[in-house]
Amino acid sequence: MEVKVKAYAKINLLLDIVNRRNDGYHDLFMIMQSVGVYDTVTVTENKSKTISITCNKPDIPTDNKNIAYKAAEAFFKAVQKKNKGINIDIVKRIPHAAGLAGGSADGAAVLTALDRLYNTELGTDALCRIGAAIGADVPFCLTGGTLLAQGIGDVLSKVKPLRKCFIVLAKPDFDVNTGYAYKQFDLFGKTHTPDKFGMLCAMQSRNLEEICSKMENVFEQFIEVPNRINIKEVLKNNHACGFCMSGSGPTVFGIFQNKADADKAAADLKEFAKDILVCTPVSKGCKIIE
Repeated sequence: MEVKVKAYAKINLLLDIVNRRNDGYHDLFMIMQSVGVYDTVTVTENKSKTISITCNKPDIPTDNKNIAYKAAEAFFKAVQKKNKGINIDIVKRIPHAAGLAGGSADGAAVLTALDRLYNTELGTDALCRIGAAIGADVPFCLTGGTLLAQGIGDVLSKVKPLRKCFIVLAKPDFDVNTGYAYKQFDLFGKTHTPDKFGMLCAMQSRNLEEICSKMENVFEQFIEVPNRINIKEVLKNNHACGFCMSGSGPTVFGIFQNKADADKAAADLKEFAKDILVCTPVSKGCKIIE
């Protein structure tokens, strides 16, 4: 038996680091949005008594370093079931090390698939508790849509959904290590705090232009990303309502009201970005393909 899941990427409409905690993690305030770029994760039962991973991208780890592997281990431990053997096949479409939660999305998809495969019916809250132990973005990726994420990213609250729009994702040929990014914050701090209350008000009103005017990511204050200025200039020149970096980078996204402008921006970005995708907001983090 197998279960196949769409694992959607995310962007950060707002990301503020509130402080560094005593346990080494950081308290965050983020407005997060699922977008229609997804990996396909297929979990299949076998009799190997092991967890194996296959992937269409050779640079993705297929051992216990992969969050998908950790998710499977955590699931079997949580439900106190012996693993008789599973294979996790990942078809990657979400750019790797991009600030789009591709690894966390795969981990969330594995938890979703195993819950269905073994008929455990744990529910979203229980799956999120398992997920939080393996990655801070996993609870969001399990839930998805448009959410306020606080704590280390595991305290989720609903906000009104983003209106229909078109989102251009542009990742330069450059990777950012998330651990390194947080160390830069610990060293240098931030020079400016995003308008969190203003963004919440904008989200409540669902005013796309107001939301775009409040988009901000504190990582941009101390993480240098090649071509970021050029990418933002292209997005601006093609009438983006707003633009921002996602997560710890390096992906920069722009929000557009019409698809023609988004497609033109995507075409113009080829000089400055390796991975360019046009998508729309989605209301889920994971979706089982029936």
